Amino acid sequence: MSAPVIDRAGRARDAVAREAWGEAYALLHARDRHPDEALTPDDLGALSDAAWWSGHLDESVAARLRAHAAHVAAGDHRGAGLAAWWLHYEYAGLGRPAVAAGWLHRARHHLDGLPPCPEQSFLAWADAEEATARGDGPAALAATGRMTRLAERSGSPDLLALSRQAASAALLAQGRRAEGLALLDEAMCAAEAGELSGVFTGWLYCLALTQCMEAADFGRAVEWTRTAMEWCAAFGTGDNPFRGVCRAHRVEVLDLLGEWTAAEEEARRACREVPVDCLEAAAAAYCAAGDVQRRQGRLDEAARSYAHAHELGRLPQPGLALLRLAQGRADAAAAGLRLALACQDARHGPLARARLLAASTEVSLAVGAVRGAADAAAELDALAGDVPLLRALAGTAAGAVALAEDPGAAAPVLRRALDLWLRLRVPYEAAQTRMLLAAADRAAGDEEAARLELAFARDGFEGLGAGPDARRAAALLSAAARRRLPGGLTAREAEVLRLVAGGATNKGVAGALVISEHTVARHLNNIFAKLGVSTRSAATAYAYAHGLV
Repeated sequence: MSAPVIDRAGRARDAVAREAWGEAYALLHARDRHPDEALTPDDLGALSDAAWWSGHLDESVAARLRAHAAHVAAGDHRGAGLAAWWLHYEYAGLGRPAVAAGWLHRARHHLDGLPPCPEQSFLAWADAEEATARGDGPAALAATGRMTRLAERSGSPDLLALSRQAASAALLAQGRRAEGLALLDEAMCAAEAGELSGVFTGWLYCLALTQCMEAADFGRAVEWTRTAMEWCAAFGTGDNPFRGVCRAHRVEVLDLLGEWTAAEEEARRACREVPVDCLEAAAAAYCAAGDVQRRQGRLDEAARSYAHAHELGRLPQPGLALLRLAQGRADAAAAGLRLALACQDARHGPLARARLLAASTEVSLAVGAVRGAADAAAELDALAGDVPLLRALAGTAAGAVALAEDPGAAAPVLRRALDLWLRLRVPYEAAQTRMLLAAADRAAGDEEAARLELAFARDGFEGLGAGPDARRAAALLSAAARRRLPGGLTAREAEVLRLVAGGATNKGVAGALVISEHTVARHLNNIFAKLGVSTRSAATAYAYAHGLV
């Protein structure tokens, strides 16, 4: 080859080594189109990687197909097996399972029977995922064990971290949550410490986000999302690791954090990026966009987003039911949730069912079906376990039911739920819980606490741009201000004064309010001091004059 050709080849390989994917794509693409330059099988594999990271997914697959053919022509079964496995992975991501299965079979054909080699770890990973899908936990863990041994034999930090992630997924699928999450943390430490290649770092961040959201571990999902985006900015990859289902999960994280503008923009990107034959991620993104629009009062836009999700094959619940509730169509909301709960299966994960049950509680209470609300809240409580996000959902639902059944028992439940929402930094649900807590405080006679909760809720809704909820909180706050008791009396003091004005003795007041006579006397002393009176008759006159009786 001439010196310029050699120079171009060297520059391209240097860009690949530096993982400067945009530069590598441009150089390799130019070389590939030059009639005097032939790309090697490894160059074609690098072109495929560079095209993927640069957002040219079709070109990535095309280059990988050529790389496979070149490895086969050269008699390189390891190279051909790895290329075939990557084609399996890419076609699966494109929503073409039959083609993906064919390439996985071909990867096995190339690699089975060879002495142990790093490429076989990918086959072990596929074995683990297949075993998990059919519910065979021991086989899944055996496969991840093979994967780990091959990774250790190869000395590759990339493969070792990936094997730990795969073992984590297998453990979580068996309900071994603590072990699975600990192993995931170990794998992700290698990514965060910069011990892995860029390809595997981005890959692991995306896998971790998906895994955490499916396990309803919101704290970890937030942490790894933030870390991943910082890495993307430093690495110069933009948002590339977050495509398809991975980006849809990122939308969920942003939505819960109250970063609604960013969430809606990410949802739009997800819908633009997803190929026509991979619809699940686009449907999830439309649902997320609809949720933002609904809570901001953009009901027509929300209806269109939910319709797009439905068109792509997903029941847009519970968002659509809550939209119908906002439109005053509570019966339609209840019917939609019944269908969604009946159709849902385990693969959707605990968070998806928890959200349906929380919405079912809300809608059932709206139509007066308290027993149905209690049943939904009880199932949600059983599902929640010790997972903070699910416990917060369950606590809010249980508190709402208690308000309908036994208002005096609601406040402690709702305060625990509010504490969880605040710890998770989930502002919308925290504000919603404050609204319920205000009602519980009012039922307990604590008007001051109720006004504080309403004020905090209103401020939270306004900060998020949740217009309808903010207006509702403001209206309730205004009504509470109008109900403010004269003379600085507390709700309990007003009750004591009403009974005294009605002729009750201290003993009679104590019996009516189930408190001691000593407490009644203390309340009367406070009432006299606040009203500037010294006798029961003067206090009675004040009560009648100010409409307290």
